[in-house]
Amino acid sequence: MAGIVVALATAAGSGAVSAQPAAADPLRDLRITRFLGEQQVPHKLQYDGTVVGGLSGIDRDPATGTWYFISDDRWRYNPARFYTGNLDINPVTGAFTGVSLTGVHTLRRPNGTPYPAYGQPESADPETIRFDRWTGRLLWGHEGDRPDAAQPNIPVTDMFARWASKDGYYRGDLPLPRNLRMTATDSGPRRNSGFEGLTFAPTTIAAIVEGPRYEDGEPATVRRGAPARITVWGRDGRIRAQYAYPIDPLPAAPIPPGGASDSGVSEILAIDDNRYLALERSWIEGVNYRVKLYEIDLRGASNVLPRSSLADGRPYQPVTKRLVADLGRYSRPPTQNLESLAWGPRLRSGECTLVIGSDDNFDTREVTQFLAFAARGC
Repeated sequence: MAGIVVALATAAGSGAVSAQPAAADPLRDLRITRFLGEQQVPHKLQYDGTVVGGLSGIDRDPATGTWYFISDDRWRYNPARFYTGNLDINPVTGAFTGVSLTGVHTLRRPNGTPYPAYGQPESADPETIRFDRWTGRLLWGHEGDRPDAAQPNIPVTDMFARWASKDGYYRGDLPLPRNLRMTATDSGPRRNSGFEGLTFAPTTIAAIVEGPRYEDGEPATVRRGAPARITVWGRDGRIRAQYAYPIDPLPAAPIPPGGASDSGVSEILAIDDNRYLALERSWIEGVNYRVKLYEIDLRGASNVLPRSSLADGRPYQPVTKRLVADLGRYSRPPTQNLESLAWGPRLRSGECTLVIGSDDNFDTREVTQFLAFAARGC
């Protein structure tokens, strides 16, 4: 219910080629200039009849200062939803002092009803959200779902990037590339490797899948990386191109050897039409999370939209990437499940602010955390 404010916070490559480091340009490259602080949300905070957690995407309306936070709760507690709120960042000093919620809205299907719960047809897995300052609408991404060996009875549900009004009602879809359609066979995107990141650039819209399609190669290991596809649309909604993002090899081996791991891109954020920031996150059994922030550049990359496979031996050029920060040095407690990335207000110093948030998975061993940074080159 809008209008209620609750204070929350406490201080607290697989493929034919590999990416080359992007050439450094100290006058233009994004660089973090200082860490502004961390705030946390209490575990399973109760807000307006909902349980707060699983915050997988954030964004800000620059005109009003309103923040949007999307939850990936698949009706374990409440229907698919997003929250509105505030992050308190002092425009003079940059001090990051608090987080508050002001509203919650249920996301609606085209027929006006909430999305069904996990395991049912048309269930939604919201992973990313953006506010469109040109139209005043929201665009959010659903990861999609499909059966696999561990979950053979999950129905096939295509991923999507879907428009919504500010109260959560359906307002249309971006067209989905044919090569990103889910199947019940070992083809197309893998389970839990659909849309994770979404961004508005000045003249384009882009979304990235978390990891490689079956045809694009195996997931990343300690010995090799893997490609994830970035899809770019024009502001008219037409698909323009796809580019390959080279996921790093795993930063450490699972403990014990042969243990589980998961690595991919959890969010992207445009700097301009060609340069984005990318959050690259790994979870490794016995090691925990590892997250790095990269700047990537689409210029010079091959358009792989027509290609059915990125693992067939034919050459292509992925996007270039440059390390901005290893985020483990800023996170206390140890590195969390960082999944969201957004621009905050510009400071009087001329620095922009960058906010990175975590998804606590509703797990008592993890936290909902926001890290704020000042930066130049943005």
